[in-house]
Amino acid sequence: MDQMSQESYAKKHVTIALYVLAICFVFAMLGRGLNETFTVFLLPISQGFGWDRAQVISIYSLAALTTGLAAPFVGRLFDHAGPRIVYALGLFLLGSAFLAASYSQRLWQFQVSLGICVGLGAACLGNVSNSIMLGRWFGPKLSTAMAVVYSAMGAGVLILLPLSQWLIDRLGWQKVYEIFGCTTLVLLVPLLLLPWKLFSAGSPTLRRTVAEDLIDEGWTLLGAMRHHAFWALFSTFFFTSVGMFSISTQVVAYLVDAGFEPLQAATAWGFSGVVVLFGMLSVTWLDGVIGRRRSVLLSYAISIIGIGLLWLLQRHPNIWLLTGFVVCFGSMLGSRGPLISATAMKIFRGKRVGTIFGTIMIGSGLGTALGSWCGGLIHDLTGSYDALLTFSLVSVILGMIPFLVIPALRE
Repeated sequence: MDQMSQESYAKKHVTIALYVLAICFVFAMLGRGLNETFTVFLLPISQGFGWDRAQVISIYSLAALTTGLAAPFVGRLFDHAGPRIVYALGLFLLGSAFLAASYSQRLWQFQVSLGICVGLGAACLGNVSNSIMLGRWFGPKLSTAMAVVYSAMGAGVLILLPLSQWLIDRLGWQKVYEIFGCTTLVLLVPLLLLPWKLFSAGSPTLRRTVAEDLIDEGWTLLGAMRHHAFWALFSTFFFTSVGMFSISTQVVAYLVDAGFEPLQAATAWGFSGVVVLFGMLSVTWLDGVIGRRRSVLLSYAISIIGIGLLWLLQRHPNIWLLTGFVVCFGSMLGSRGPLISATAMKIFRGKRVGTIFGTIMIGSGLGTALGSWCGGLIHDLTGSYDALLTFSLVSVILGMIPFLVIPALRE
């Protein structure tokens, strides 16, 4: 093959890799973004049915729990059925769930639709599927590609939260869920027409490199579970999710209670979608400059500052504190995910790394579920946010500790 042909060949596969990255970004944005719109539906549903905060947040908690528990099974389904089936199943579940929610009248109906079905749909469109796809095309640059895809949640929040609030104000929350459901189901048509055989094949150059360089450490799931790094990573995902999502689920309601207008509150938190992209890319860039451990610890410090600003905000509501909170807390929401994921894949590399990583990700789902539900319960029991913010702060610190004390995470 002459030089010109080689350059054309390389450009072609770079283009395909970018298409795959864009597709994974869109799916992640829909899966997480649509799920996170629950933040602005929280007050209308609670007020409409007279349910307390913990009851309504149990819907979101169930979705997070389902997403976490489904992660290993999504990985296995991806290996056996391929991306077309997994992503199509995710869109079908999401669309059907939102349509069902638009007609729901009882709490259990919301828990099944917006809880279990949305959780399963988000798992199919989420990090396990996307990391497998991106790993076939980006290889050594996987952490950067995953940072872009992780930021899709922020893009979804930026676009869908203000849009949801605007539509709710004009059409009502039931009609908005109906629109979301129909739109998501329509997206099934172009999804099924994509060249999935080409996308799932991966880069030929990367396949050759992997075949030559991959060292299978021989890890099994049981073997990994006997290693302290497994539980260190699991606990990091768990406690960090508890701390971050105990707040993020109620941010819009918190800001409304602090005196901001609903649309203003939704728009302000929606801008976390802008800063989260810069946060993730910055933390990933710092990984190569100051090292992984220092980058992760810095991200935790910024999250803690954000919690402090939120505490001040309820006492002195103003645009400057609000901006500081969105920048600090919002930019670090999920920023550690790509680095912690890359750490897990490095430690437990081998043929079973997908199963091991999927099982570690259960910690994230459990933490998100417990954190969001406990946040609502604490608010109901105390009638204020002080205890909730303390709970969040302690949880974030617990999530940071493994990177301070566990040898495998300090290297």
